[in-house]
Amino acid sequence: MAVPYRGQRFNPRYNKQQEPEHRINEKIRVPMVRLVGDNVEVGVYPIDEAKKIARQLEMDLVEISPNADPPVCKVIDYKKFLYEKKRKEKDMKANAKQSEVKEIRFTPSTDDHDFDFKAKHAEKFLKDGNKVKAYVQFKGRAIMFKERGELVLLKFAERLAEFGQPESLPKLEGKRMLLMLTPKSGKKKKEVVE
Repeated sequence: MAVPYRGQRFNPRYNKQQEPEHRINEKIRVPMVRLVGDNVEVGVYPIDEAKKIARQLEMDLVEISPNADPPVCKVIDYKKFLYEKKRKEKDMKANAKQSEVKEIRFTPSTDDHDFDFKAKHAEKFLKDGNKVKAYVQFKGRAIMFKERGELVLLKFAERLAEFGQPESLPKLEGKRMLLMLTPKSGKKKKEVVE
């Protein structure tokens, strides 16, 4: 056990050795197992015979499904198995599209030029596959003009109808009126350059 530095407390939670995900070889403690794998005759074997088969093939006996009756064990190279599993997880994570929520703010008296400018940005966000959270911020007495804020958001949704669809009607939350737009499911349009 490591001795903590002066002034440092010992915390067993951080000093634990990480246990492997699967039981392998000698850690499997059941009398019978169902054996699967390459170059192995599939069937139910006593644990000693299964370990012997794995040793002959110079591989590991890995418990894949411990809750089955009898537990399923596979004869594989465990380190290679873990490497490939991590690689698949990394590839899946890289291929998963991380969508963000982009915010666009209006006021009840947003003029046409600002509206067009913000609508173009929102169009780009939706094309990139991101959600757009549009809201009208009411300050002071502007809360009296809720209808104007709702009209701005409905006009915004109508303007972007080709690229995104609203999740619900605009709703008032405190001093903000919100509208969430999600991109329409479809592949990005490729621009053809001649």
